[in-house]
Parts: sequence; structure tokens; C-alpha cells
Amino acid sequence: MEKRNHALGFPPEWRPLGSCLVGKRIFFSLPCVRAVVPDGCFCVVWVFLCGFAAQRGRCRKIAKPQGPRVNEEITARTCRLIGEDGSQLGLFGVSDALRLADERGLDLVEIAPNAEPPVCKVMDYRKFKYEQDRKAKAARKNQAKVEVKEMKFRPKIDVGDYETKKSHVLRFLKKGARVKITIMFRGREMAHPEQGLNVLERLAEDLKPFANVEAQPKMEGRNMHMLVAPIKGAFDEKPMVDDDSANTKEN
Repeated sequence: MEKRNHALGFPPEWRPLGSCLVGKRIFFSLPCVRAVVPDGCFCVVWVFLCGFAAQRGRCRKIAKPQGPRVNEEITARTCRLIGEDGSQLGLFGVSDALRLADERGLDLVEIAPNAEPPVCKVMDYRKFKYEQDRKAKAARKNQAKVEVKEMKFRPKIDVGDYETKKSHVLRFLKKGARVKITIMFRGREMAHPEQGLNVLERLAEDLKPFANVEAQPKMEGRNMHMLVAPIKGAFDEKPMVDDDSANTKEN
């Protein structure tokens, strides 16, 4: 502090009023204030108001509210007004449009702020917002959630284990999930990746009526992966045809 005062031309014993440390820098403000020094004299020092200090280039951005501007939030002077029934009412001053919406007990909502002039509509904004949230919730509920299951095989898997794991894969596919098939190699098995590829090709052939191969076999580290997805309608139950009706059709 004393070195800084000396560099600015002030005696080291001065203690300027209102000086503050911002970003490791001493600032002195533009307003002139008289400060008392030890010898009783008065001098003029620059006092910086630290409450208004801001580092250059680091001003915070004010977050914009989500959604359209409503009522007094609208900043335009004129707007193209649409009635609550969708009819075009023409050009209005925003103050007149607000008065019209208030007389009908509704809100003025800016639906096209980038238009020239902006387009506003008279509506019940709370009801509109409720309907939008309800539709979004219903869309999320009806959205199909696709799961990815995983089934692990060994390159030297025996027949019994292969059939058991294949039945599990079919069960996952029947529920609509995609299945990631993983072949795990250990030790010297890494020298023969074709054994794992044979298992994947065999499984893909067995699942051909029920699933498509979305991702071809690929080696990643010590594992080989393949992704299969169910065929739409492959697990739908087909109607049974009686032998008598079939015979009558043939005759």
C-alpha cells in the first residue's frame, strides 16, 4: 500500500480514504474527497466506489426468462394482434392491446417476437401453459423407451449354455429391447478370435427370423461385440388355421 502511494506521488504515510483492492489492484475513484493526513493538512485523493467496480470483460449476463413475454413484459410499442378465437384484429398499440385483453379478463402474449411488428395474441396464458405441459407430459409417457440388454458368451461355449443364453436373448427381444452380444476372451483365446466370430455368426443365423444385426461384430480390447435389434411384428401370434378349413380351401 505504501509503495503504491509512493508510485502515485503520495507520501508513504498517507492512508487514502475509500481505496479498495480489486483483482490485486488499488483503485481511486473520480469523486474528490478531502482526507486528513497525520500532519493535519488536507489533500485531495481519488476514492473508488468499490460497490460499482467490475473487472473489464467479466460482466455477468442477465438470464433471460424462459417462455414468451406476457402483458407488461412486452417491450414493443406496436403489435399485430390476434384475438382469442384466432381472428386477425390488425395493428394495435401495445397499451391498447393490453387494455383490450384486460377488459376480457385475458392475457396478452407475444407469440412471434422476431416479426416486424411483433405478433401478440389474446389468450388465457395459464390455461395455455397448462395445456402445453399436459401435452408434453403425455408425449413423454407415450415415447417408446428402448432398452439395451447385454448377454455374454465365451468362444468355447458348449451347446447347453449356448441354448440357454439364446433363449434369454429371445426373451429380451420379445420385450422390445436391443441386445448387445459380448464374446469374452481370456489368455490364449486372444490368439483365435475366429472362434468368437463363429459363435456370433451362429447366433445371428439362429435369430434371423426375429432380429436384425444393427452393429456387425467388432473387436474392442479383449471382447468382441455385436448388437441385434428385434424385427417389428416378429413375435406377434399368428392365427391358427383349422385343418378342415384348409382342406375345404384346397378343394
